[in-house]
Amino acid sequence: MFVDKAEIILVAGSGGHGGVSFRREKYVPMGGPDGGHGGHGGSIILMADNGLRTLVEFKYKRKHKAENGENGTSGQSSGKSGEDLIIKVPVGTLVKDKETGRVICDLSENGQKYQIVDGGRGGRGNMNFATATRQAPRFAQGGVRGQERTIILELKLLADVGLIGFPNVGKSTLLSVITKAKPKIANYHFTTIIPNLGVVEWRNFDPFVIADIPGLIEGAHEGTGLGDQFLRHVERTKLLIHLLDASGSEGREPLDDFKKINYELEKYNAKLAQRVQIVALNKVDLISDQSELYTLKGELEDLGYEAFIISAVTGQGLNELLSRTIQLLDEIGEVEPIFDFEPEEETIYTPEFKEKQFTVKKVDNAFVVEGEFFERLINSVNFEDLDSIGFFQRVLKDKGVFEELEKMNIKDDDTVRIDEIEFEYYK
Repeated sequence: MFVDKAEIILVAGSGGHGGVSFRREKYVPMGGPDGGHGGHGGSIILMADNGLRTLVEFKYKRKHKAENGENGTSGQSSGKSGEDLIIKVPVGTLVKDKETGRVICDLSENGQKYQIVDGGRGGRGNMNFATATRQAPRFAQGGVRGQERTIILELKLLADVGLIGFPNVGKSTLLSVITKAKPKIANYHFTTIIPNLGVVEWRNFDPFVIADIPGLIEGAHEGTGLGDQFLRHVERTKLLIHLLDASGSEGREPLDDFKKINYELEKYNAKLAQRVQIVALNKVDLISDQSELYTLKGELEDLGYEAFIISAVTGQGLNELLSRTIQLLDEIGEVEPIFDFEPEEETIYTPEFKEKQFTVKKVDNAFVVEGEFFERLINSVNFEDLDSIGFFQRVLKDKGVFEELEKMNIKDDDTVRIDEIEFEYYK
């Protein structure tokens, strides 16, 4: 199954919690705290692999999660960090953020990697919280939750040349003749429902990759027919070969077809329409009187396009067409990307605890405080230790939680709920 677009959810590993422990050795009466750090959570890395040709596996597995870091333990032992998760995608995969639509990265080279979500930091153990006045801290720092994001993968075939044209003009036949590809061929519309790739090895020239793009029709840029699903696959091509049915066997006018397809390209992407394009007048073996054929060729050349008379069935004109294609590819060289984006900076995920990173609402008779910050805070608190509870209260005050509660007219003895913790409020 050829799948060229998929939406997946990525969850990096969370950092392990710092350990709470104390040295207990026979001849060390004042051992003190020795809880180690939590391990860092695993990150998720996307890697381009030219052994893959489709995004089909992401249709069946949408959520991917990296390993969490392990908690710190006694003896100042740090927890093991979670393993990074490497997700392989086909070469030519464009990665977008679902929420913003922004292009994150373009994995266009084999082995190229991009760290898409970062694992959370591990928390510090209680050995880090000992002071001259607090020599036996019974609390440690909680680990940071790993990043989570939903992304869209779009596969854009890496072809040097794209074959475009209306359905049933002979694109699949031409591809089967000049390459070893075996596309489905039949005398009805839309026999090609997936893009086909083939490698052209012509004489002693360097080989090039050609893609047969499923037939376009009017309105393709708006989603009519199959066009909008596959136009993206011509975005990376350096050269377009526009096939026309010169015989008119489908009851259409070749020059009219040519103008309609170019209109669709222009509407889809103006840069794409500016790609170098040559025209192949196909199915000439079906024409008995070829005098009008040269009139059509002249009209196309007047519009600024090189036109070649060919028959994919008999091989007529293929030598001239391919020789010119190879020459143009060498002249064109590298092309400007169709899509514009500024790659994200790869940064370590270090969330800041900003003021009012929380909400307060009244549910039944309780004041419910919510925010990602509190999960880590609660994991850092030992509610059986007075020092640790004092630390918890100071943080709530510093972050403005108490102030916000008072704005909502909280009274003594009212219930406050934070995550799974409930307590009675006293000013």
